[in-house]
Amino acid sequence: MDDDVLLDAARDCVLARGVRRTTLTDVARGAGVSRMTLYRRFPDVRSLLGALMTREFGALLARTNGSADGSHARARLVAGAVAGARAIVADPLMRSVLDRDGELVLPYVVQRLGSTQHIAEQFLLAQLLAGHEDGSVRAGDPAVQARALLLVVQSFVLSHGPATTDIDPAALFGELAHLLDASLRPEPT
Repeated sequence: MDDDVLLDAARDCVLARGVRRTTLTDVARGAGVSRMTLYRRFPDVRSLLGALMTREFGALLARTNGSADGSHARARLVAGAVAGARAIVADPLMRSVLDRDGELVLPYVVQRLGSTQHIAEQFLLAQLLAGHEDGSVRAGDPAVQARALLLVVQSFVLSHGPATTDIDPAALFGELAHLLDASLRPEPT
C-alpha cells in the first residue's frame, strides 16, 4: 500500500472535519483499506497527521523555494521565504488547521520545531551561506540567522487571517520582504 493513498485520505478528512475530528477509522474508510492496514503503517492519528503535514508543506516549500530567482543569495532568500509564506497561508490544509484547530500548532511555536520548520530552516541556511559567500548577506552566525528568520516568517504565517483582515495582504507580504531584506543587507563600509 502506497502511503500517498493513506495521506490523501487523511488530507480529505482533515479538510472535511478538522484535525481533532479525524479518526483512523475515517481515514481507512476514505482510503478503501482496512483499519489494520492503516494501523500497520501509522499506529495513531498523530503520526499519520505528522506525516501528512510534512508531505504537504514540505512539497509546497520545495516548489516555492525552487522557483526563487534573484541576482544574489539575499534576493533568492527573500523571494523564497515570502513565496513560501504566501503559499502556506493560502493552502487549504493549513487554513483548515489554523481556523479549526489552531491550538494544535502551539507546540511547534513554543516547544520544538517540526519537520516542515526544519525544511524551511535548511532553505534559509543554504541561502544565508551562499549570501555570506557572495557578499549579499551581512556577516553573522548562519545558524542563528536562519533560526531568527524562521521565527519571523513563521509569525507571519501563523498570524495571517483574523489578525490581519484589516491589512492588504500584498502590502503585508511586501513589508515582510522589506524586513527580511533590510535585516540581512550588509552594512555600508
